Amino acid sequence: MKLQQLRYIWEVAHHDLNVSATAQVLYTSQPGISKQIRLLEDELGVEIFARSGKHLTRITPAGEAILRVAGEILKKVEGIKQVAQEFSDEKKGSLSIATTHTQARYALPDVIEDFIKDFPDVSLHMHQGTPMQIAEMAANGTVDLAIATEAMEHFADLIMMPCYRWNRSVIVPKSHPLAHRSTLTIEELATFPLVTYVFGFTGRSKLDDAFTSRGLNPKVVFTAADTDVIKTYVRLGLGVGIVASMSMDPEQDHDLVTIDASHLFEASITKIGIRKGTFLRAYMYKFIERFAPHLTRNVVDEAMLHNNKSELDSLFDHIALPTY
Repeated sequence: MKLQQLRYIWEVAHHDLNVSATAQVLYTSQPGISKQIRLLEDELGVEIFARSGKHLTRITPAGEAILRVAGEILKKVEGIKQVAQEFSDEKKGSLSIATTHTQARYALPDVIEDFIKDFPDVSLHMHQGTPMQIAEMAANGTVDLAIATEAMEHFADLIMMPCYRWNRSVIVPKSHPLAHRSTLTIEELATFPLVTYVFGFTGRSKLDDAFTSRGLNPKVVFTAADTDVIKTYVRLGLGVGIVASMSMDPEQDHDLVTIDASHLFEASITKIGIRKGTFLRAYMYKFIERFAPHLTRNVVDEAMLHNNKSELDSLFDHIALPTY
């Protein structure tokens, strides 16, 4: 069994079983990958992939189990490389982050700008996706850090650390009937067509819970993952917008009226997720602390030692999170 063979099966599995695409990514030949996979299967005495002719059709049950172990091995190999790099040059390397549009657009720019100034030789890569995709990328080792509000609790392999609390604002054009209101009730809000986030994005579950707990069934006429898209359709008069308060810019959004809705919805908490066993470079600790100052290196190291949610919750119970 060779490390290269494990890398091949891992990459094939994560490229929709497309050997040709995997070969391009790994700068090798398709026949070479196919041969190595066959040799590994022969050695193990089981099929990792089911086939129809020359095409891979699915991952077998045995293959699923083998791939889980292969992923752990490859992650540990990457950890060895990270350890070596840390000792050879602590300010040079790469950092990959998965996050949502709201975090990338409104919460991270200042953090990233400062980080790049201090670590110009660190290559920074940002991946955007749904909270579920973000959590998956962190759980399988595709990225170093995941930053999101939803979905990460579904992945037992992630250590999740709270960063800050945030809530929502209602936004309307200046000509809207609500434009001169300073406060709203949830019942009033439910009478208007709403424009907000896709379910599963940016604390949407808290929003839905607020309506259902009062027996209300609001008419959500348009949803999007991108806050700027939501603003666009509010400007077109499609409905009343409900967005993260941090996303409102007084200068850029001067044509919209913002009404605080923090009394209507329970606050959401944005968290950083790190895969258990990840070796964190010094600059990774620095990035985390810049984003959430209470997450110092000592706090992060302690969090990484805990194995369940209740232990983590108790660790952060005494910390007053900032609110945005």
